[in-house]
Amino acid sequence: MRLAFGCLASGSSGNSYIVRSETTDILVDAGLSGKKIADRLKLFGVDGYPDSVLITHEHSDHVQGLPVLMKKGVRVYASEGTAEAITSGEDCLCRIKPGDSFRIGDIEVTSFSVSHDAADPVAFSFFREGACITIITDTGYVTEDCFRFMKKADILVLESNHDESMLRIGRYPWFLKQRILGSEGHLSNEAAAQAVARMLAEDVMSGERKYRKLLLAHLSKENNFPQMAVATMNNVLESKGFSCGKDISLETLSRTEASKLFVI
Repeated sequence: MRLAFGCLASGSSGNSYIVRSETTDILVDAGLSGKKIADRLKLFGVDGYPDSVLITHEHSDHVQGLPVLMKKGVRVYASEGTAEAITSGEDCLCRIKPGDSFRIGDIEVTSFSVSHDAADPVAFSFFREGACITIITDTGYVTEDCFRFMKKADILVLESNHDESMLRIGRYPWFLKQRILGSEGHLSNEAAAQAVARMLAEDVMSGERKYRKLLLAHLSKENNFPQMAVATMNNVLESKGFSCGKDISLETLSRTEASKLFVI
């Protein structure tokens, strides 16, 4: 096993993921209670708490369990702005900048900026022995940095938050709809699919085709459902001459349940 990925939960009620090697365990976001995090980590073979936790941004669905982890002495990595928003400067906190690369155990981590209405949001890619996992959620659009790290991934976790039509006619108040649809909101099914289609097209142009595992994440309870996200991805890819199964493997991540462990 070079790298492995597991989802503890992925949605507005809580987000948390695990990236593993045989010797290193890294949690990405801590949006569940401390007890739930510990219980679900056991499903992935992690007994107790991880070596480190990376925080993408300070919103509550990403940091709910962080105080418990910090009390347990788990080292926390967060951008300068995020660190200021979540803590007063505990000893276990490491401040990073977008674009920084650093090593945790035997895994190399690179952070990069996303576009979200938070203090200083980032996403992360993980590298080990030629394998790469990239996790991109909570961004209003796919930035060029996002796209660059999407292309490196063997396992790509990508936000597919909402169907725009469902959101526009749904019951959310107008200000919230505007926030979600804005450039610092969340990535729609269509936007996620267009980004993946562009990635596959550039693979063809470069002659460096890679068969990736694509995991759609952070699906909205109110404005999306897994079949809709998958159908949109399939439809867009087919319109560009690609197909799921042939050019990319596709699954969705549950808002409330742990996934299986995906291994490279």
